[in-house]
Amino acid sequence: MLFLLIGLGAGLLSGLFGIGGGIVIVPALVFLAAMAQKTATGTSLGALLLPVGALGAWQYYKAGAMEPRAALLIAPGLLVGALIGAKIALQLPSRDLQRAFAVFLVVVAGRMWFAAK
Repeated sequence: MLFLLIGLGAGLLSGLFGIGGGIVIVPALVFLAAMAQKTATGTSLGALLLPVGALGAWQYYKAGAMEPRAALLIAPGLLVGALIGAKIALQLPSRDLQRAFAVFLVVVAGRMWFAAK
């Protein structure tokens, strides 16, 4: 049930803000399910495989709020980047990976806060 609720929360936030894996699922798995950082990251990636994003993307496309060309160009980068990122993450100690993730979230949150109009 916990994993279903994490998925539901991540799905709602993904539909609202385009987020899910790193910002919602990974911390939820680490803190609520007591998973190791690497396991949480791998589990999140596994959950986000197609067709999870397809339904949300379709709704945005129908509403004219999606750039298909940009999405298609981003996809190959995601494919290669996820492969490289996974290899790097698996080489790092879990503690360092968790701290790096926390720094990433703080930097992104600060940038979003100060850039808001």
